[in-house]
Amino acid sequence: MKFSTLVEEFRGGVLENIHAGIVCGVNDRGEVIYSSGDEMHIAFLRSAAKPFQAIPVAREKIDEKFGLTSREAALFTASHRGEVYHVEALESLLAKTGIREEELLTNPTYPLNEEPKFACLTQGVSKRRLFHNCSGKHLGFLALSKERGYSTHDYYEMDHPAQQEALTAFAEMAEYPEEQIQLGVDGCGFPVFALPLKHLAIAYLKLACPDLIEDEEMQAAVVKITGWMTENPDIIASHNFTCTALLEDPNIIAKGGAMGVYGFALKKERISFSLKVIDGSEQVWPLIIASILTQINYENQETIQRLHDLVPTEIKNDNQLVVGEKRAVFTLEPR
Repeated sequence: MKFSTLVEEFRGGVLENIHAGIVCGVNDRGEVIYSSGDEMHIAFLRSAAKPFQAIPVAREKIDEKFGLTSREAALFTASHRGEVYHVEALESLLAKTGIREEELLTNPTYPLNEEPKFACLTQGVSKRRLFHNCSGKHLGFLALSKERGYSTHDYYEMDHPAQQEALTAFAEMAEYPEEQIQLGVDGCGFPVFALPLKHLAIAYLKLACPDLIEDEEMQAAVVKITGWMTENPDIIASHNFTCTALLEDPNIIAKGGAMGVYGFALKKERISFSLKVIDGSEQVWPLIIASILTQINYENQETIQRLHDLVPTEIKNDNQLVVGEKRAVFTLEPR
């Protein structure tokens, strides 16, 4: 198992922390063209799987059948943060689909972002299933199950037909045998996939380059899904988050997952990257991705700057004094 040191953190000139992991880049022939660490390392996708899990929902044209807006449909791929605009779109989804909030498996919670969470606490608003950051994905599967006549009480079980369809679609996108995809249970109760990072990068490349998808229905579904994401970057996460910063660039399709896994692809360049931070940190994603884009001479400097604005290299203490720095230290090895 080969990892690379991706980011080092210094305080007072002393190395305090390192974040090790793997970065893999592939081209539109599915070949590894850049790597740092072992690209065959198996990682759980966590929420980086959401664009692929939405494929059965998009294939069934759930957005059209229920009259959903692009912002509402984007929630099927989102890890939302419970902002007012997220909740408004989620409540509209409930109303249009006829789904009751009690049908969601998601555990009642408060919004993840501090401002809406504080508003709930000060206004006496109770925890809600809808506030869970995966509620959009769950609503998509419930709507799909209702439309298809599937059972809804077990929509999250691995042997449910909607889940099986999502697994099959993802295996095809990743060019990886379905029976070899390892399965676990995600934080929200959904099945979660694990496979080599190389194949996660291949799957993300097809999000950016749908012409690589042979099945016409799946290709149309992917075009729809990535359209939702590109048109609504703030829905996919929220302000001051990596996914939103990347999706504001129309050339990029991107989505992260818990415990440090990330996938993104560049449409014009027809290359994609997957990465895993082994300690599970998400805080260093912007540094790592900015370094990747810089190393491949990505032309959109505004995107790179947005990432640096999210996580400056300077480390400041509680008094806003500079006390250290963070450095992305890996080198992409051409293959």
